[in-house]
This record gives sequence, C-alpha cells and structure tokens, in this order.
Amino acid sequence: MSKKILIANRGEIALRALRACKELDLKTVAIYSSGDKELKHLRLADETVCVGPASPLESYLNIPSILSAAELTRSDAIYPGYGFLAEDADFAERCEASGFVFIGPSCDVIRKMGDKITAKGLAEDSNIPIVPGYKGNMPETDDALKKIAAEVGYPLMIKASAGGGGRGMRVVQEESELISSLQLTKQEAKNAFGNDTIYFEKFIQNPRHIEVQIVADGKGNAIHLGTRDCSMQRRHQKIIEEAPALDINHESLEIILQACLKLCRNIQYSGVGTLEFLYENGEFYFIEMNTRIQVEHPVSEMITGFDIVKAQLKIALGMELTLDQQEIIFRGHAMECRINAEDPETFVPSPGVINKMHPPGGFGVRFDSHIYSGYVVPPHYDSLLAKIITTANTRESCIKRMLSALDEFFVEGISTNHSLHQRLLEDTTFCENEHNINYLEGSFLNLDQSCQIFP
Repeated sequence: MSKKILIANRGEIALRALRACKELDLKTVAIYSSGDKELKHLRLADETVCVGPASPLESYLNIPSILSAAELTRSDAIYPGYGFLAEDADFAERCEASGFVFIGPSCDVIRKMGDKITAKGLAEDSNIPIVPGYKGNMPETDDALKKIAAEVGYPLMIKASAGGGGRGMRVVQEESELISSLQLTKQEAKNAFGNDTIYFEKFIQNPRHIEVQIVADGKGNAIHLGTRDCSMQRRHQKIIEEAPALDINHESLEIILQACLKLCRNIQYSGVGTLEFLYENGEFYFIEMNTRIQVEHPVSEMITGFDIVKAQLKIALGMELTLDQQEIIFRGHAMECRINAEDPETFVPSPGVINKMHPPGGFGVRFDSHIYSGYVVPPHYDSLLAKIITTANTRESCIKRMLSALDEFFVEGISTNHSLHQRLLEDTTFCENEHNINYLEGSFLNLDQSCQIFP
C-alpha cells in the first residue's frame, strides 16, 4: 500500500514536494488556508483539506489543525518544506507523538541546532571554526556588559540565540550604542521567537555567505552536495544564489566539508540540511545549521543531478537510498534568481492579480513556481513568486543564460523585482564575482550602512 504524505506548506515548495511524491508513487494531501483556494498544487493533490483562515497563525502555523487534517486523511507522514513549522521542534515532536512521521531530523536535533549557542558548541566539537565572541550567560549590569563587549571587540553583532531569517540581529559599532541595541534586540527576539536569550559575536565586516548542503540518514552515512554562494542579499534575505561557490581556498574548503560530515554523524542527523558560513580572507566561520530544505536547493541539484526533495522523503520513510560521496559528480555552474512580488526600488510587497505571465524556458533553464495567469497573490504570506534557475558549463555562460531567461519571463498586474535581477546580472562587480554580503545594500543600492539596524 502506498504511503500518504500531508504537505504542510504552500506555494512553490508545496508544488515541488507534490511532484517528488508522485515520482515515488506516494499519495498526497494538500492543506490550504481560506485565502489560498486557488493554489496550483491543490488541483494535483489526491486530497485537500482547509486548515483555517488566511492568517498564517490560524492555518499554516496552527499545529492542532494540521494534525487533525493528517488524522482525518489517515496520512502516514508530514512534509514541512521551509518556513512556517519546518524548524519547529515542538511540531516535529507532536507529529511523532500523534503517530506521524516528521519528514526531517528528530525534534532533539532541531532543538539543539536551532539554538545558536548550542549549535556553535556542537560545531566546535566537530572542529568547525566559529566566529569569536561571548556565548555565556549575560550579566545584568551595564558595566559588566560593556566589559564583555570590549573583550569581544567592536564592531560586534548582538544575536538572538533562537534567531533566524535575518531577525534578531544588530550591529554595534561602538560602546555608546551597546545598551540600547541590546535592549531592542532582546525585545525583538522575545516577540519573534518567544526567547530573549542573546549573545555577542565579533562582526565580520565584509564576508561572503557560503553554504554546504548535506544529506544524512541518521545511521552514520552522510554526504555533501558541495557549496553555494549566497552573498547577494538584502537585509539578510538572499536574492541570488549560486553553486558551486568559486574562488574559495581549496585546502580550507576540504577541511570544512569533512568537518560538516563529522558533525552530521556526531549528532546522528537524519534528512537534508545546510550549514552556513561567513567566509573572509580564506577563513570559514560557522553561522548556523538550517535543519530543513533551503529555498536555494535547486542550484545544488542542478550541478549534481541529485534530487534533494526525493532524498528527504526516502530517508524519512525508510526507502532505499545510497549515500556514497564517490557517486556525487559535480558538473558546471548553476544560478538562481528569486522573483518576489515587491517593488524593485522600495521593496514594498505587491500582492494582487497576475493578469498575464510567461515562464522562461529552453536548454539549461528551470522554472520553479506556483503562479499562473489569473492567480491572485495574497498579502498574508512571503512574497516569493518564482525561482528561475539556469545551469551552464561556466559561471559566465550561466549569467548569460539567466539574462536571456529574464528577458523571456514577464508578469503583468503586479510589481516584481524582475528588473533588479537584470541590473545585478549586468553589474561589473557581480559578473567578476567580487561582491560580498554588504554589496547590494551598500554599494549597489547606495544605502548608508553606517547606522544599519537589522530587522
């Protein structure tokens, strides 16, 4: 009897998961909110269940409602995707307690790696370098806090232990900013994550953002799918991602790759995940581990031919999957542009009706999206509309192919960041691979970074 998978997400990733399920002959249940009645994957799923109103808190984040849907449809497993409940350890635990397989790592592993202080300790145990800083209990007096900050050194970053998605972070340039910035960050962390624990970290000023994609079965077998460069970002939100990361110190990279696999074995990691690093002057510094699939996973798939979503399903359901590093062959270069429903200059979200659209195509072009002509982009969720992915033998050819794909692609009725991508792909600094995580906001958009406050 075929297993039945409840897809606890929406949009592009829900459609991606549904397609993988079909290839594995798995039955599918698609959940949706009352504001998402016209999602494409609902037409393709074997069953659909409305789990609540348009508000995410009442639908896609409503654990009792999702579990009830799984019980009603007699689902065997729950696929979380990314965002929403994907890294919620309580959700994973409640899935298992209710008799459903959570398609991801164990709740204990999610908790450990979701707490940035604990995660950094585990990384150090596996010989993964971390950013210098202070991870102990914060004192209560201002003088004691200032002393610790001085020891870390300015500029420094205040980070929420439970943070993620670019939230719960602030750069402090000098001592006079410390206390007010700390108070703001703690309040922000409490509001966003229900946990106001913070720590200090040396601020690496002009790094690149490098990722390592891993796949592990929890039984001691682990492989990596190489690196990604996600340095083109705004307010810690990625805009363009590439694989592999180029111009990386080869010796340092090999050490990091093996250390990442060691960490996966040490914590008995099961599923797919991403280790994120800052990279500057030939050195790697561990940031965090995302215990889920990433938005940018297609670029890793394109250079390896390895289906990451199907691997998630196979590992969780005990289906046959061989994890042998020697079988992973890296070919060419891949690039992804995130198309968001937002004004390309102000970045204000732009919900509304898509009157007309045309996807790009051709050799070496992939289009991952849930949108279509007549689709109404709701105001309640993330603004991601589509991902355009190109692959070619070289980075230069990949950029040219992406520009061609962007010329072919259009959406009418709402604003998108389409033109921003076109400008970036013709930018000399980007084309010569000389950008870092500050480039888009700093030089390209001519924003003043001197008083930068991260959301």
